[in-house]
Amino acid sequence: MDNVIARVAKAANLSPEVARKTVALIADFIQREASEDAVKELFEKAPELHAIVASGDKTGGEGMGFGLKGLMGIATGAMGGGGLMSLAGELMGLGLSMEQIQAAGREVFAYAREVAGDQTIGEIAASIPGLAQFI
Repeated sequence: MDNVIARVAKAANLSPEVARKTVALIADFIQREASEDAVKELFEKAPELHAIVASGDKTGGEGMGFGLKGLMGIATGAMGGGGLMSLAGELMGLGLSMEQIQAAGREVFAYAREVAGDQTIGEIAASIPGLAQFI
C-alpha cells in the first residue's frame, strides 16, 4: 500500500497524506466508473488499491450497483459534466494543480498496469469515456 502512495507522492510532489487521499479518490473513481469485471480483476491483483479505497473517505456513488452507476454516468454526461471532470474537481479540492493531477493519475495507472496488466487497464480505459487520453 505504501509503495503506490510513495510513488504518487514523489511523482506529483505531494505529502504522503495528500498522496493517500489522491490515490483513494482515483481508485474509488475507477471502482465507481469502470466495468465491474475489470475492477474486480484489478482489485484482485492490486488489493492495496482496494484497501486504500476502503480506508479513505467515501465519494459520490458508493453503494450503488453497477447498473445504477452506469445510469448515473450517462445522466452526468448528458448534463455536460462527467466523471473525469468531477474527479478533477475533487482532486483540486485537495489542493492539487492540473499538473499534479496528471502526474498522480499517470502514476496510479502505471502501477495498476504493472500489477494487473495491459488487458485489464485497457478494459478500464475503454469503459470510462475520455480516460484513455490521460493514461
